[in-house]
Amino acid sequence: MAVLAVSVGAILVRWSNAPSSVAAFYRVLFTTLPLLPVALHRYRDQFRLIDRRDIAFATLSGIALALHFAAWFESLNWTSVAASVTLVQAQPVFVALGAWVLLRERVTRRMVAGIGIAVIGMVAMSLGDLLGGVLVGPNPLYGNALALFGAVMTAGYVLAGRSLRQRLALVPYVVIVYGACTVSLLLIVVTQGHPLTGYPPREWLVFAGLALGPGLFGHTVINWALAHLESSVVSVSLLGEPVGATILAVILLSEVPTFVTIVGGIVVLVGITFTSSASRA
Repeated sequence: MAVLAVSVGAILVRWSNAPSSVAAFYRVLFTTLPLLPVALHRYRDQFRLIDRRDIAFATLSGIALALHFAAWFESLNWTSVAASVTLVQAQPVFVALGAWVLLRERVTRRMVAGIGIAVIGMVAMSLGDLLGGVLVGPNPLYGNALALFGAVMTAGYVLAGRSLRQRLALVPYVVIVYGACTVSLLLIVVTQGHPLTGYPPREWLVFAGLALGPGLFGHTVINWALAHLESSVVSVSLLGEPVGATILAVILLSEVPTFVTIVGGIVVLVGITFTSSASRA
């Protein structure tokens, strides 16, 4: 259910006529609001025990998450759903690189092989369609670059939260991170000069759908599943998102990915699987 819920996210973004940063802002805002009463009622004392250093790192994690959403949502305006969703899911590769550079974690040959395979797939997806003269999207190279930037920001979000989640309960941590993410996206919207109101009812339904589907039923169920399943099972299952989003794009958007995109996407998924499995081992 979680994989299906997150797969719908890209379709909803493409259906929205609102600026991408506005859609991202309301997705996070509407995801956070239902959690606030729970956090204030059940975790009030735990909020008081969080030190300033952890709040600062959680805030940075929220800013990285905001940049991820802003970049990924915008990428869907320029490239295909298949390419955007696959490239943004490459974050395990950047997590492995970041853990090696920043946390001095050991990098195995299998991880190096996985990273290399994923990079080859990314290059194929980013340049193959341009060289072949068949384009899906007004500017696939720009859109793919935005999706990759979104993956890097997700990696930063994961690396920042890795140590914090060992000390903070899930709900307080999520509320702080989502709060910082909401404020950051609001600043992006204001800086870009986009209005926050005046959208038709259809747009508000899309915003609510992004929060209810990918937000609550997607990430919330994923976090719940982690308490009952091995992380490897959950992590690998999330690789179904590019597959699900691509199938939904064909059915609902009549957007058929090119042969190069399909092959490149398969190569990226293989590389992610190699890197993730080697890192967990």
